[in-house]
Amino acid sequence: MAYNNIKLGSLKIVILSIILLAIFSCKINYSFTGASISPNIKTISIAFFPNYSTLVNPSLSQTFTEALKDKFVSQTSLELMKEDGDLQFSGEITDYRTTPAAITGDLASQTRLTITIKVKYVNTKDSTQDFEKSFSQYSDFPSSSSLDAVEGELVKEIIDKINDDIFNASVSNW
Repeated sequence: MAYNNIKLGSLKIVILSIILLAIFSCKINYSFTGASISPNIKTISIAFFPNYSTLVNPSLSQTFTEALKDKFVSQTSLELMKEDGDLQFSGEITDYRTTPAAITGDLASQTRLTITIKVKYVNTKDSTQDFEKSFSQYSDFPSSSSLDAVEGELVKEIIDKINDDIFNASVSNW
């Protein structure tokens, strides 16, 4: 009977060892932000995004570039570099325009502000993830309001949406 208890104890130790080995040998990258970044990626560089749209908001380039940097710094553990990061973003603002969004009778009751940004993304550790594409978002405002009156709030809202799209396209596996 004592021999069976020793065998049972040894069996428990072997099973526990196998379970612990399985748990600690598997590495799972989990993030509350949805980012899935390889452990060998440590740095990021985000170049200035010049504004080449026909309608120019003078602060849009700086506002967008800084907001994109803030997004990655606050939601990842990547170190921001001036250039040559493991992940690299560059591009340009290609469109900034207003258009009628909702027509009531003969007049527009809503106006739409749309921003489009062309982004080139390079992952120096895995070139299969590289892309170059445009991201576009919009926000509507009452036509009775002037663009100047609502522009600051709308630009922030649109930039936040575009940055979410860029973040998801580059480092999230959604």
